[in-house]
Amino acid sequence: MPLFPRKPKYTIVKVAKKRDIPGGLWTKCEECGELIYNKKLEENLRVCHKCGFHFTLGAHERIKLLIDDGTFKEMDEGMESLDPLSFEGPKTYKAKMKQDQEATGLKEAVVTGTGKIYGKSVVFGVTDSRFIMGSMGSVVGEKLTRAIEKATKEKLPLIIVSGSGGGARMYEGMFSLMQMAKTSAALSRLDRSGGLFISILTNPTMAGIMASFASLGDFIIAEPKALIGFTGPRVIEQTIRQKLPPGFQRSEFLLSHGLIDMIVHRKNMKEMLSKLLSYF
Repeated sequence: MPLFPRKPKYTIVKVAKKRDIPGGLWTKCEECGELIYNKKLEENLRVCHKCGFHFTLGAHERIKLLIDDGTFKEMDEGMESLDPLSFEGPKTYKAKMKQDQEATGLKEAVVTGTGKIYGKSVVFGVTDSRFIMGSMGSVVGEKLTRAIEKATKEKLPLIIVSGSGGGARMYEGMFSLMQMAKTSAALSRLDRSGGLFISILTNPTMAGIMASFASLGDFIIAEPKALIGFTGPRVIEQTIRQKLPPGFQRSEFLLSHGLIDMIVHRKNMKEMLSKLLSYF
């Protein structure tokens, strides 16, 4: 046995057990793929710090962003859709409604009410794409129409934020399609009375929503890079069998073609609304 044994050529290292990293801390940007720490994303109003992509906001998040604290008074908060067609499919209409109510904490895809923007009184409505894609059923149309009528009667400015990837709600058939005409007619009466309607288009604003009240604003403002249109670009390409221009149906493309009046970053939206309200 050697007096001085040779040391082995390798070293045994004891590796500590890797601690589990909690999930739900990061969000991947839909536009550029950047991984964003959720706390930083919230601090930046859910806007990507790298490319400026505006993530979707829920209805109450939007109210908190644009309406003065403690001034919002909701209207018709207990109103819920019925099931006029007794719709059945892979999932019934009632089941879908219940699922989205539990997921969002909303009764329907729109929240309406009155509030103040830097002290200026307004009637305010916002659709929420998390609730059946923000599609317009009979209750959404009725709540918006009542808000428009309140603005007309009380001579208050009307602001509606549209974030609806769906149009008329198929679960309600013709009852849903009627809401396009109803909201448009109410806005016509508001216009004849001299009222002001500011329409804000966010990602996405599509289909029957865009084909009715969302496109009828005295001022139409969009957030950057929002998808805005009637039919989606993929369906259009398949129909006309042509490649669409880059950025087709995005805010910047539509501004250059005159469909909207301005593009405003989310952090500047409340200030811009206040200026418009002051002018008019």
